[in-house]
Amino acid sequence: MSFVRSTGLAVLAAAMSVTALTGGTPAGAHADPAASAAPAAPAAPERGKRGRDAAIQRAVDRLVSRTGLPGAIATVRGGDGKVRTYRAGAGDLRTGRPIPRDPRVRLGSNNKTFTATVVLQLVAEGRVDLAEPVETYLPGLIRGHGNNGRRITVRQLLQQTSGLPDYDSIVLEGGGTLLSMARTYVEPHELVEAALAERRHFRPGTRWEYSNTNYIVLGLLAQRITGRPIGEEIERRIIDEIGLEDTYWPETGEQGIRGRHPRGYLAEKPGDPWVDLTRMDPSFGWAAGKLVGSPRDLGRFMTALLGGELLPPAQLREMKKTVRAPHFDPGPGWRYGLGLTTRRLSCDVRGWGHGGDIQGFETRNLVTPDGRWAVVAVNGLPNTLGMVSDVNRAVDTAICRS
Repeated sequence: MSFVRSTGLAVLAAAMSVTALTGGTPAGAHADPAASAAPAAPAAPERGKRGRDAAIQRAVDRLVSRTGLPGAIATVRGGDGKVRTYRAGAGDLRTGRPIPRDPRVRLGSNNKTFTATVVLQLVAEGRVDLAEPVETYLPGLIRGHGNNGRRITVRQLLQQTSGLPDYDSIVLEGGGTLLSMARTYVEPHELVEAALAERRHFRPGTRWEYSNTNYIVLGLLAQRITGRPIGEEIERRIIDEIGLEDTYWPETGEQGIRGRHPRGYLAEKPGDPWVDLTRMDPSFGWAAGKLVGSPRDLGRFMTALLGGELLPPAQLREMKKTVRAPHFDPGPGWRYGLGLTTRRLSCDVRGWGHGGDIQGFETRNLVTPDGRWAVVAVNGLPNTLGMVSDVNRAVDTAICRS
């Protein structure tokens, strides 16, 4: 999910802040043609289980040896229905210990798919209408600088076509970098206020542009309708419902990661040393990117969602109605539904997923109609577009060779 918006923003140190915190291609990521170049194909394709495992392991190894990330893990469900794990590099740069086999990591903007699922469940219950303006549910919230909740529908929030700006200004005021804001707690309404201080980017429904603000507003909307915190609704309606044992909504002010996990690292510019940011306050992500979970849980969630376990057929169809999503992530062909993305893989199958970036971690995931899925997690936030491309390529390899 792309945070690349404008060349002007991309050169600001602060532009890696909000958008990188909650998922997608970091706005400050630098182009790196060498890193994004496709690896050379083997002289002769390997066959069978050994060839499959070798190909996927090479893709994971390259994320460390070639891309330069601290560590990487791919959790893959193959065509035979078995889930396998491939690891490379270090889960802790100080000790050299590897990433645990089924670790908890910060999920970043994968949270958006959870939030969208809750909202679509409310649609199925007749409590929310996709065509209704935001004003119906949150009167007076969206106002100022051309932003108007009476002209933005719930669907447009979910599909990232609202025109609402992202909340970058709050980061500029707080020091302008991921490091400066790592331990800062912010309230959801502060994030919305920061976004509304900027003029709307376009008339609602006329373009697509990724904005975390959309999902902060959706979290507030779900809370208003249910009378309960969005994190509680995600846990009750999704996490507990399908038994995700390693996924949880962090408590207010909680900065660590519970249970087994790698350290998470940040290097704000190419060539900078990796800084340990395992402890951070994820309140900047909130309903757009606060969740913690494991790769296996994320694969299970996406399988359950697309298999109809969490939404009735009508709402799942709405979720899968997509629009073109230019710059969602490096590479062409991305399309965005209602909190769900899709693209065609190199083996000519369609993958559905989302992905997320946050201080210390990046995850990318896709699930295919035949039940294969792959989740690739790295414990360093990429700072070039080439690094992001390499993680996406590893997902493609994992699915297509599985």
